[in-house]
Amino acid sequence: MKKILFPTDFSEVANNAFIHALEFAKIVNGEIILLHTFELPVYDNQFFPENYNILFDSLQLSQFDMFKDEIPKLRSIAKERNLDKIKLSHRLMDGNLIYNIKKAIKEDAIDFVVMGTSGANGWEAFFLGTNTGNVLSVVEVPVLSVPLEAEFKKIKTIGFTTRYRNKDKKALKEVLKIAKKTHAEVRCLYVKTANSDVSDEKIKKWETEFKGEPIVFSVIPSEDIKDTIFDFVLYKEIDILAMITYKRNFFAELFNPSLTIKFLNTLCIPILAMHE
Repeated sequence: MKKILFPTDFSEVANNAFIHALEFAKIVNGEIILLHTFELPVYDNQFFPENYNILFDSLQLSQFDMFKDEIPKLRSIAKERNLDKIKLSHRLMDGNLIYNIKKAIKEDAIDFVVMGTSGANGWEAFFLGTNTGNVLSVVEVPVLSVPLEAEFKKIKTIGFTTRYRNKDKKALKEVLKIAKKTHAEVRCLYVKTANSDVSDEKIKKWETEFKGEPIVFSVIPSEDIKDTIFDFVLYKEIDILAMITYKRNFFAELFNPSLTIKFLNTLCIPILAMHE
């Protein structure tokens, strides 16, 4: 059984992502571990010699009470979607979010992380390393990130961007496993620029190797990788886009603020970020 870590702050963004986490757990035959983290304020106990421990106990208790109150709401969401048989367990951790995610992944042998992000600014933060974006650079498991605007719908088409490297092939096989479980088709995109070093022979080898699989390969000549990816998602009606987290500057270019409007209109879908 796959283990899915779901960090949550119980916000609208997180609750929307929880629906995707439930449905994803159903697809991969997984269980969900809810993670809520909080950071206690730093006090100098020399100014609070008598009530220092009481103060911290009170803050921890308030977090626990909030956590305890929110869990039934999530279970209610699961029940409404007839997914209440999916196993849910909980972790309430004090400290830095990124540190606790890494710790939970190691201690619980996590296979996937599912988390929400808010709009274009949230996406930009996610991929460029601020806010929860640091998750991509510090964890080694696939991360399914879900924007608030992404309502869950049955997964019929999964997009996958590639550069036809051997390490891409391993990720593609994992995507195919997911696709088969939901009876989806994988549409594989390679944007061929003037500087492309991928031969037609290699592309043919891939097509031969994956013959008979529910996959369609598309090679699109273009010098504008960002726009080509956006158009691919839009016109091929992609439900989830799987991308390998190549170099950091690729995401910096992909989520340039100048593309915000087109981005919002195009990529209101979950992105499955997979590591090299």
